[in-house]
Amino acid sequence: MAIEDVQTRPRDPQAAQEVIARLKERFGDKVQTGEAFRAQHAHTTTYLPAQLPDAVFFAESSEDVKTAVKLCAEHKVPVIPFGTGSSLEGQVNAPEGGICFDLSRMNRVLEVNAEDLDCRVEPGVTREDLNDYLRDTGLFFPIDPGANASLGGMAATRASGTNAVRYGTMKDVVLALTVVTADGEEITTGRRARKSSAGYDLTRLFVGAEGTLGIITSITLKLAGIPEKIAGGVSSFETLEDACNAVIMTIQMGIPVARIELLDALQVKACNAYSGLDFPETPLLLLEFHGSEEAVAMQSAQFAEIASECGGSDFVWTANAEERTKLWKARHSAYWAGRALAPELDGLSTDVCVPISRLADCVRETQEDVKREGILAPVVGHAGDGNFHLLVLFDKDNPEEIARVEAFTTRLAERAIAMGGTATGEHGVGQGKKRVVGQEIGKAVAAMRAIKQALDPDNIFNPGKIF
Repeated sequence: MAIEDVQTRPRDPQAAQEVIARLKERFGDKVQTGEAFRAQHAHTTTYLPAQLPDAVFFAESSEDVKTAVKLCAEHKVPVIPFGTGSSLEGQVNAPEGGICFDLSRMNRVLEVNAEDLDCRVEPGVTREDLNDYLRDTGLFFPIDPGANASLGGMAATRASGTNAVRYGTMKDVVLALTVVTADGEEITTGRRARKSSAGYDLTRLFVGAEGTLGIITSITLKLAGIPEKIAGGVSSFETLEDACNAVIMTIQMGIPVARIELLDALQVKACNAYSGLDFPETPLLLLEFHGSEEAVAMQSAQFAEIASECGGSDFVWTANAEERTKLWKARHSAYWAGRALAPELDGLSTDVCVPISRLADCVRETQEDVKREGILAPVVGHAGDGNFHLLVLFDKDNPEEIARVEAFTTRLAERAIAMGGTATGEHGVGQGKKRVVGQEIGKAVAAMRAIKQALDPDNIFNPGKIF
């Protein structure tokens, strides 16, 4: 979304002030209108301009959320849900003003059912908080998008991450939600049972809705057992296509890899400098295997054969927890490592996902496009499920550069769609990818609009996103 496309506020500012006054009367200092609070809650880790809400409401319970939503609905004032602010496509911006509902204080683990491998949490619980809580149970929550995101935000954006190739994405691990809808009432979308054929699948309707249909107030999640053995390792390749082919062979052979991450030469260079590593500055695969000691050893040996066949270096693997942690910390710091390549520039993080058989083609054509444009854009990806990211570095104060980068990201999305893929594997649509979502889903946009109109007739929930 170009800077010139930022909307002004067509909503009634007097209505917003009326709601703020009534919220303050009811909730006191849970409501903040200072510019610093408002600016913090419009923060976005992309180049999209910040669009501030009129106020920030720190909800502490589902009753708080219900009461405040009823007030906003009465006056048709927008509601913008906020978790930790780590979303990448402007999902927390407030283009029409309104009230930002900060859910970070709703951070209780409500129940853990260890025998059934599930739990129920409030939306402000982060993935790291949950795993700390679960440490003594022998269980863990496997979805890892990198950032310590809130679980409500992860559900709202249908997040995934490095473990998705083995454990799936948020749509696979969310069993049920409670959601406050536009009438200020709370509904429950499912039960703890692992399957149900009782009517519409409302859980997956709200998972990925980016806060446009309601506010999530609790999430029931599947958990996984902590593996007996975890081993990680790396292998370098001469070309990105060789690395992609190794990924394709690994998945097609059914090797149950837990993580398989791809870094291009530029990203390896950035990680070496930022995290104090010394990998060859050529394309790199970073892997992790989960299972019994025997299974992990066998899987590592199988991948070593594949890497050798695809021209990779010897696969160096370790089960040492400290060494693995260092590797994955470097991977999770890839965004900041990429930014450090040119600190004077801004960054646009974008992603696409294609069928695994087209991964090499899509990455190769994208790198050719990067070279033609003369863009600085390191590549990193959850290659095991065909998902890869680019961090495009550019000057956001230069309108010509903005136009050039937007044209590039549009071509990237169209390339992925043409290969049977998606314009966004895990970032969501938000504001940043609205211009391409219609190309991907076609006439289904009308169905999505109809659902939005039915559940949120006054368009108060996170307006200006997705459509």
